[in-house]
Amino acid sequence: MSVFSVTVAVTGVNAKPDNPGPGLAVARCLRESPEFNGRIVGLGYDALDPGLYLKKYCDAGYLLPYPSTGDEAFLSAIRKIHEQEKIDVLIPCLDAELPGMVRLRPLIEEMGIKVFLPTPEQLRMRNKDQLAEIAKLAGIECPEIKSITHAGFFYKCQEEGWSFPMVVKGLFYDARFVHNADEGAEAFRHIAAEWGLPVLVQRVVKGEEYNLTAVGDGKGNMLGEVMIRKRAVTDKGKAWSGVSIIDHALYEASANLIKAITWRGQLEFEVMRDQHGHYQLIEINPRFPAWIYLSVGVGRNLPMALLKLALNESVGDFREPEAGVLFIRHAEENIIPIAEFENVIMQGGHHLQ
Repeated sequence: MSVFSVTVAVTGVNAKPDNPGPGLAVARCLRESPEFNGRIVGLGYDALDPGLYLKKYCDAGYLLPYPSTGDEAFLSAIRKIHEQEKIDVLIPCLDAELPGMVRLRPLIEEMGIKVFLPTPEQLRMRNKDQLAEIAKLAGIECPEIKSITHAGFFYKCQEEGWSFPMVVKGLFYDARFVHNADEGAEAFRHIAAEWGLPVLVQRVVKGEEYNLTAVGDGKGNMLGEVMIRKRAVTDKGKAWSGVSIIDHALYEASANLIKAITWRGQLEFEVMRDQHGHYQLIEINPRFPAWIYLSVGVGRNLPMALLKLALNESVGDFREPEAGVLFIRHAEENIIPIAEFENVIMQGGHHLQ
């Protein structure tokens, strides 16, 4: 068994109760792997992101500028952190940062930092406004999606055959369930201000939600798939509890899509099983889900597999996944000296002792 003594930077180390980032779970997967004996650098966007202070998962923590500040600010921050930490591999964990990182991939790699990312075209194809075309490639259905440019749509939507509830989404990120015109208009204004136009509306599918996460090797193969049925969700629809399953129809749809677009990197499929037993594709996320630690629970450590691919190492064989493994998320307090928090604010990061 190979042991990897490398420094890995992981983004998205927040832990918001209703919408946690995957970064801490990714760091936990790496830390607990017997094949990993390296260092983990947590990268966050807010001084209150817990991963900047959790010594059991991260060896250092640093702040990044928000993606909206532009490529130059991000590159400057990564360069500065790299000078301090000598990063070998960077694993992005948030949707909003992926377009910039994909665009900047050559410059990131010039620094000596390895990444395993989709191509710009692959990333564009999984945008929410392309979902109907992606669903066809997967061989499953997709609820209707409409692009809108003004909040007035919600007050006249019935004239166009739409009814509440519906989902309001940003083109790249954010999704909100709305139950009336006022909620729809408020969601539209918030998402448009944060992510720009157009804003998307999607019909709600009634049924049970299933998710699949895996890694695409960039050659058309789906590696290490792990599937769950959600059992409890937050107000934003994020899994608070779920149980591992094995579903051949979901496997085939996901494998078909990865093969069709030769996806490269981590991803998550979100589908609803409707009242007729048919799968409806809701979303494709170009990163691991926040529940990715379940991959360790079923014997398929997907973040470790992604690290090996980034290092151009063989992933090896995966054991058969185990069905009926339950995860239940919880929140806990992390006690830190105020000086550590102040150091992150003033200096932008620190080493965890």
